[in-house]
Amino acid sequence: MKTLPIFLAFLVMGVADAMGPMSDAVKTHYQLSNTMATLLSFFVFIAFAAFSVPGGLLAGRIGKKKLLLLGLGLNAGAMLLPSLMEPGFATLLACIFVLGIGTTLLQVAGNPIMRDVSPAGAYSRNLSFAQGIKGIGSTASTYLVGAISAIALFQSMGWRGPFPIFCALMAVTFVGVMMIKVDETKADTPPSIGSSLGLLKEPVFALAVLGIFLYVGAEVCMARFLLPLLKEIGLEEAAANKFGPTMFFGILTVGRIVGGLVVSVMTPRNFFRLSALLGVIGAGLLATGSKQLAIVGVIAAGFGFANIWPMLFSITVEEKPERASELSGLMCMAISGGAIVPLLMGQMVDMKLGALAFVVPAACFAYLLLISLKGGKKATA
Repeated sequence: MKTLPIFLAFLVMGVADAMGPMSDAVKTHYQLSNTMATLLSFFVFIAFAAFSVPGGLLAGRIGKKKLLLLGLGLNAGAMLLPSLMEPGFATLLACIFVLGIGTTLLQVAGNPIMRDVSPAGAYSRNLSFAQGIKGIGSTASTYLVGAISAIALFQSMGWRGPFPIFCALMAVTFVGVMMIKVDETKADTPPSIGSSLGLLKEPVFALAVLGIFLYVGAEVCMARFLLPLLKEIGLEEAAANKFGPTMFFGILTVGRIVGGLVVSVMTPRNFFRLSALLGVIGAGLLATGSKQLAIVGVIAAGFGFANIWPMLFSITVEEKPERASELSGLMCMAISGGAIVPLLMGQMVDMKLGALAFVVPAACFAYLLLISLKGGKKATA
């Protein structure tokens, strides 16, 4: 029963992923360029760079459960203002930045607290399932962005329609987490910024942090640019909507749930290698600009992207489980790749390079494939 509110917390983490698909509606409403519209995702993910390490330190001092509650409270507040009024673009970005801070704290606390509520040896499996639940949240949030105009209650709100629903979900999750009791694993000595950053001196952790940075950047690139680039290579709007971010996040969800089963018979590291290879193939096929290969590319990329985070995160944490909060802070800091990498792809799109811009996520996954071939001291775990 302890895992249910934690899974619900992962569900609402997926709300941040809706900011990519929402960028098109915001771009139209505020008459922005592609690069400026990408700031919506940028202000979510840049918060990870600023608040992940402090969040890890705070988790080590006040506990992961209290940090989860703080994150949920911030997210509910961030969703409340756009629910009540139409903000200016600067105010909207401020709300999105607060959403980014709250989601940062959810990630920092949520990933290691899953270890505290999991049976021995079940952490990788449960984290994969949790990421599958997060994928459901991403898919539902993305679908809601597109479908809200069909819901009569929210039609007058236009692009702001999803915000009241997001706010209510945060509030319900807050109550659920507040009601559970968790026996948390803690370090003997309270962590510090120096001790946290000192972990980066060890190559296994430095490589993993860079891997998370590039993976999240690649995923946000797919969320932001799949729809417009599929239309650009010749798919009709209905087909592009069907086979764009909605299908991508749907496959992510299925892949993560299936991944929770696959990791029971395959080591996390081998599954990591397979996932990285599929990601390279999928993004590479999209970069060809071929209509015939595009849908195959989305499918391969979806399954490839699905389990990178839980596999890389759990492999890394198992190197030093007593430093889980600090490692979580470092790896969640790397989620800032979702702010930086899409800016590069946005520049390529604005340069009229079309589908060739998918070389950005392809290159990110090439790096992940390379580090998957390396092994830490628990490579076979």
